Amino acid sequence: MSNEWSSSAELGTFLRSRRAALTPDAADVVSHGQRRVPGLRREEVAQLAGISTTYYTRLEQGESHQISDSVLDALARVLDLGPDERAHLVRLAAPGRAARRPGDDQERLRPAIQALVDGATGQAAIIVGRRTDLLGANRLGYALWGLPRPDPHSEQRAPNVSRFVFLSPAARDLFPDWESQARSLSSYLRVAAADYPDDPVLHGLIGELSVRSHDFARIWADYPVGDCVHSVREYRHRTAGTMVLNEEIVRLPDDPGIRIIFSGAEDGTPSADRLRSLADGG
Repeated sequence: MSNEWSSSAELGTFLRSRRAALTPDAADVVSHGQRRVPGLRREEVAQLAGISTTYYTRLEQGESHQISDSVLDALARVLDLGPDERAHLVRLAAPGRAARRPGDDQERLRPAIQALVDGATGQAAIIVGRRTDLLGANRLGYALWGLPRPDPHSEQRAPNVSRFVFLSPAARDLFPDWESQARSLSSYLRVAAADYPDDPVLHGLIGELSVRSHDFARIWADYPVGDCVHSVREYRHRTAGTMVLNEEIVRLPDDPGIRIIFSGAEDGTPSADRLRSLADGG
């Protein structure tokens, strides 16, 4: 099945973005004269990685295949890639070695998962699919995010966390550090796009956000890469007030595209009291 997303082309974009982000000083490269490009030159990356400039150029142009582990390791070292970025490099350069997952049209939520989050009465919990669709939540989760309950019998598309963050003014009120939340989502979507290269709905979402949100296009061009991890996030709820909540993310082993995001605070803290007030309609 062909689509507009190409791992080879995406590999070139990724390599160029990381090469442009490196300074000669950080890479311990002696700079001669005025540099016409940001970051390192192609020949400098190639030399540091121990490969020919021609071969590296082919990688950036999406013309090379069968990249060895030693070359991937060398590029990750030279480009100073973190663990998530290193994993993303492997997804793009050697998709046969990475777990390529099928992109089913419909994500289904098992009743047992919904019951699990309903039982977490002291924490807000939302269930998000691989396309960042809101698949379910508990009462505190819906109240915290201000998103409607998805209706499986409706022809309308499900609420989507990415659309909410990038396209709804309410998201900028809810997240005082909106830029951090937006970059986290963009980083995740980069990973998801590589994991699900044959999912037209996911790639359509990315295209839609690129057209409708200047901020998404700006952040996407920076090429952030990272999976969703635990964090501490501040919320500024319109009725409950400001809360600082610990965020933990749980993936389903038999469906890793689905994540449960738990948000809570230590008992007795103002944040815990304010979060609890949402259960009472506060």
